[in-house]
Amino acid sequence: MITRRKIYTLWFIWLLIWPLLLWLSYEYSSINIEGQWIDIFLFAVFMCIVALFPLTINNNPIFFINGISMAVFLSFGLIVETILTQLTILTLLLNLKIGKKELYRFPLNMLMFAIVSFISANVFWLLGGDHQAKNYHSLNGLIPILGYVITVFVTNQLILKLLQRYLHKQKVKIFDKGLFWEAASSLLVLPVGFVLFVLFTEIGREAIFYLGIPFISISIIFKLLYSYQEINRYLKRTGEIGHQLTKRLEVNEVYNVFISELDRILPMDFAYIYVVVDNQYLELVRFVDTKNNSMLNSDYIERNEAFSGKVWATRKPIMYSSSTEWGPINNPKIPVGTESILSLPVEYGDSITGVVTLVSKKRKAFDKSHFRILDILTNYLGVAIENAKNYEDTKAKSERDSLTQLYNYRYFESALNNHFNKLTDMDDGEKSSLLLLDLDHFKAINDRYGHEAGNEILCQVANRLIVQFGDFGLIARYGGEEFVVFLPGIDLPQASKLAESLRKNIEGISFPVEKHILNHCEKVEVSVTASIGIATYPLDCESPSELIRHADRAMYIGAKRKGRNRVAVYGEFQTS
Repeated sequence: MITRRKIYTLWFIWLLIWPLLLWLSYEYSSINIEGQWIDIFLFAVFMCIVALFPLTINNNPIFFINGISMAVFLSFGLIVETILTQLTILTLLLNLKIGKKELYRFPLNMLMFAIVSFISANVFWLLGGDHQAKNYHSLNGLIPILGYVITVFVTNQLILKLLQRYLHKQKVKIFDKGLFWEAASSLLVLPVGFVLFVLFTEIGREAIFYLGIPFISISIIFKLLYSYQEINRYLKRTGEIGHQLTKRLEVNEVYNVFISELDRILPMDFAYIYVVVDNQYLELVRFVDTKNNSMLNSDYIERNEAFSGKVWATRKPIMYSSSTEWGPINNPKIPVGTESILSLPVEYGDSITGVVTLVSKKRKAFDKSHFRILDILTNYLGVAIENAKNYEDTKAKSERDSLTQLYNYRYFESALNNHFNKLTDMDDGEKSSLLLLDLDHFKAINDRYGHEAGNEILCQVANRLIVQFGDFGLIARYGGEEFVVFLPGIDLPQASKLAESLRKNIEGISFPVEKHILNHCEKVEVSVTASIGIATYPLDCESPSELIRHADRAMYIGAKRKGRNRVAVYGEFQTS
């Protein structure tokens, strides 16, 4: 982002230096151009047409007028070449439809090309170049021309690198795509430009028509070739992203990969991923601000609200190049300064499951290739999300008890082992506790009220365990009417207080049961008690299996055999 101070400074430098360069160019031009105005006009038209087919690389337009400008310089002198080049720059920037925020590109490019023209002309003269001699048949005549060509290329690249480094604050790579494409175009275009100069010297303005079509064709071919390579590069990267998405087994991982990859391949300032919730509204699940790294924690959008809501409601993608196109869509959630919009639905089957919206503060930031790329990626996203959801559902079913929805014992045992395996030497002092709970006389409850009533009680016990331990403990159904709670970081005194609190809660608050087998249909309040055993690591054991076994022993021998409805500690039971 270029600061306002830099923009003002740039305009000031342009007003100061640009007129001076034009005056010096006029003073150094010694060629008489009277009677050649038609030829100069034809060259101007020729250059402006070529400027309509630029390549935009690293946000810098590259167009193939070097050969024509060289022919103009050799034929008419520096002032004519400078003026026609400036006119061509204006044509290019007007064709790009530069917005108000990028008006600084006019003085920047006009000044840059004026400097390149002036320095290159001086190198030509220092090497003995002479416009009047037309001595291009000898080595002495070709050396100044070659020096001019090399100076144009080197000076242009040097200024571009300096602007990237100090004006745009970008990392500078000497050998980047811009250097490659300008070098390739120069090797093809400059010889054609030299031929244009020779033919113009020999046969006059007919040379402009003879070489005009081939030259314009070269510009179009280069533009198409670059577009083809860019699309291939995008498609290859898109395939790689799709492969990455399909490998992710969790929904959050899918969103993270998708949003991070979008930031790398598409020219956006903001990106939003919304999902459809209950077919009622859109919920924001991912957001990225590429410039400020700011975050939105949550956001909700209704149908037809902002861009994403419109896409969801109409089931049609939208692409806007400037704010004048989407003016009627007014919403405070749209970032200030937004110009370009690209928003597509995420589909799976016949349903829209979400919306992806990209925002840029630059006009014409997105083109048809970006639309195609995002269209492919949203298709990948829709499939990847559904696959991840199916995996998570299957995984959850394999890890959860079907009745209480607590973790099952197989998952609990694995998680407990993983916890202890991750402990390092620095964690040796960590204390952990385990509670094993068994409901007293639960068979009698099933016999009296029925198994459905017993299942209701088990689910309510599970809910009470979640309320008390869900934020810091790992809870599982151990089997039947038994539950187990692992409490990492909790020592024996704390665990004892928590267990006693749980015991009193179960004893003191009865369990309402609806699905019982008694004669009446009213809800029944069932009183239940529990016996709880406690074991602590590393006080009572050295391994996870011992921790469970000792808690189990404490519960049966220390609590069940001593009357039930009590809390028993393994260490106390052993010493008693």
